[in-house]
Amino acid sequence: MAISMGKGSVGVLTGVFIASLAVVVAVLLLRTYNLPELKVAWKGKGAPRIELEEDEREQLYEALKGALRIPTVSFSPSEQNTTALEEFKEYIKSAFPRVFNSSLVEYELVGGYSHLFNVQGSDNSLLPYMLLAHLDVVPATPEGWDLPPFSGEEKDGYIYGRGSLDDKSRVIDVAAQSGRTLFGVLIGLHFTLPKGILQALEFLFKKGYKPRRSFYIGLGHDEEISGRHGAKEIVKTLETRNVKLEYLLDEGFGVLDGVIYGTKRPIALIGVTEKGAITLNLTVNSPPGHSSMPPRESSIGILSAALSRLEQDQMPNRFGKGPEGAMFEQLADEFYFPLNIVMANLWLFGPLVSRILQRTPSGNALVRTTTALTIFNAGIKSNVIPQTARATVNFRIHPAETVNEVLKAMNTTIMDDRVIPSSDVPFFDPPSISPHDEETFGYQTVKRSITDVFLVEPVAPGVSIGNTASIYKFRALVIKDEDLSRFHGINERISKEGIETVVQFYFQLIQNSDTDIVPVQSHLEL
Repeated sequence: MAISMGKGSVGVLTGVFIASLAVVVAVLLLRTYNLPELKVAWKGKGAPRIELEEDEREQLYEALKGALRIPTVSFSPSEQNTTALEEFKEYIKSAFPRVFNSSLVEYELVGGYSHLFNVQGSDNSLLPYMLLAHLDVVPATPEGWDLPPFSGEEKDGYIYGRGSLDDKSRVIDVAAQSGRTLFGVLIGLHFTLPKGILQALEFLFKKGYKPRRSFYIGLGHDEEISGRHGAKEIVKTLETRNVKLEYLLDEGFGVLDGVIYGTKRPIALIGVTEKGAITLNLTVNSPPGHSSMPPRESSIGILSAALSRLEQDQMPNRFGKGPEGAMFEQLADEFYFPLNIVMANLWLFGPLVSRILQRTPSGNALVRTTTALTIFNAGIKSNVIPQTARATVNFRIHPAETVNEVLKAMNTTIMDDRVIPSSDVPFFDPPSISPHDEETFGYQTVKRSITDVFLVEPVAPGVSIGNTASIYKFRALVIKDEDLSRFHGINERISKEGIETVVQFYFQLIQNSDTDIVPVQSHLEL
């Protein structure tokens, strides 16, 4: 039966459509432009900034250069440069004499090469906090570098070297709930180096500083290979002493300048959760043979096909199912028009934003569990069909997924029982979101320290795409888009100004933590 409509009906439908469209546009604009533009003003006087003398600046630069010249490389879980780790132990003792000789500091070696400091405060009623770092680095060869990767040389105001960004220049943040125990917080810990923390503490002791709140400093030696002998042993040590912490601080985001497309000004992000992780070895065994009589399918071919499927058929886009959507909505006012309307109305534009984000590696890492093929091993001779082929795949798990869900999805994608998965390193689900409201001491103390030093607004919670198995994360550096490829990459470097900022941040943070009062903000609507 044909259905016909007269001109009057069409006119009514057109009117309804226009009215509906007008309502949608009004809702979009109201949601966008009713977002208050807030200016943060902290109540009460914060900690004083450190004023470095010229000789102190040179001491700071030389200390970092010396650290970069020690190749504390972690090659694999079974191979580390232990000679360099021993050298580094002696180096930090000579570089920071006040820290090692202070009556306020208890120092011990953990797990052979990791370091644990307990800085005693005057008020034992306050829970201690912990600052974390790692002193090992990933391998680097000279090819492509402007200056050798372990030279610690300077060029155009930058100091080059493997570890200058990750992480021999700083200690980063991670905070835990009040009274939280360490087990499960530090497993797989992603530390950062002693340089920023120890240098800040060295300068504080030089000025006669005595802390009110006790704190720990943990320096791991095997973070780049999962921290099984460094972080795990630190966990055991503190667990046996029933240590509870007010907050933990580890590496993560920083002050992002031009990294988030379309933003008006630099934005500081504090990681309040992170991705989980699992690393799998995929193995295929098949009969060996002579290359003159190759089989229809070899171990290499079977495994390569499976890896290709994993790489081509990525894990599903989970944007909006984790906390990353709330992060963009909170920052909506920081985007230029029309992106501010888009970010303020993800209920409508979320699918579009998620598709755009997944076009770049960093954006893709926010919206899904990522699949990275990192190692492939097979074959011993050019005329022998190998019996075994093995590859390593690293998954960074989106907060909306679990390890078991990733394993199930991987098996569905590979669809080949000849590919056998196994794992020889720790794996973990994404942790719960850490508290970051106005009553949370750790979060607000880190936030205040950021605004004190970097003078940036806003400071917002974010999702760390790396793994630290910790609670709050912040990298005390201004990071530009061109810096992203230097992490674990070529020409890793840090500016002299950046080095001073790292120390300034920890100088502020340690002093700002010497209170039992949560820092309070005044929000002035503009």
